[in-house]
Amino acid sequence: MSSHAEKHFLSSDLVRDIVIGMSDGLTVPFALAAGLSGAAQSTGVIVTAGLAEIAAGSIAMGLGGFLAGHNDRQHYQAERKREFEEVERIPEQEKQEITDLMLAYGVSAERSAPLVEALAANPEAWVNFMMRFELGLEEPDPGRAWRSALTIAAAYAVGGVIPLSPYYFVSEARNGLLCSVALTLAALALFGFLKGKATGSAALTSAFQTTLIGALAAGAAFLVAGGL
Repeated sequence: MSSHAEKHFLSSDLVRDIVIGMSDGLTVPFALAAGLSGAAQSTGVIVTAGLAEIAAGSIAMGLGGFLAGHNDRQHYQAERKREFEEVERIPEQEKQEITDLMLAYGVSAERSAPLVEALAANPEAWVNFMMRFELGLEEPDPGRAWRSALTIAAAYAVGGVIPLSPYYFVSEARNGLLCSVALTLAALALFGFLKGKATGSAALTSAFQTTLIGALAAGAAFLVAGGL
């Protein structure tokens, strides 16, 4: 049972990281390329700027993922240290917290008393119980920060190449924009649909929302650049 729960947890983290990286990777370079298409004639400029943005965006997003994972682990360790101090310093209060937790699940103080005493006899198990049921914290995987950074950065780069790729094959920015719009909107719709399936939400609604956000971002960038 514990092995299954851990696999599910890791899978959820992986899906979340892919969603974070891919959604921004599809949207931000798409908006940038669309904006430049309204101001520049050469696709070479758009490709160069797009690649620079993808590189910078991948690094920034990956770093953000690493720091988030690292901070989660630091927070867990700090809370765990505090719980150890509390079970040593104020054990009776901590015992009462277990009783209160069990009461919230419909278990009377009398019936939970053996559990309270058993946990009190094992500080390690006691702290583990409090971390999970009082604070709602699971111990982060030590390698989570690096995996998150690499997954988000890679997903961003893959997503960013999609709206930029048509500009490699055409010489006029407007033609590249039309191809990019068609390709990226299709990719956004597919990504949104798959994201909905993976997260258990309505797939069609997710596809519509993801496509709409990308289209609005690109349209706004194009109109702003076109007016400059």
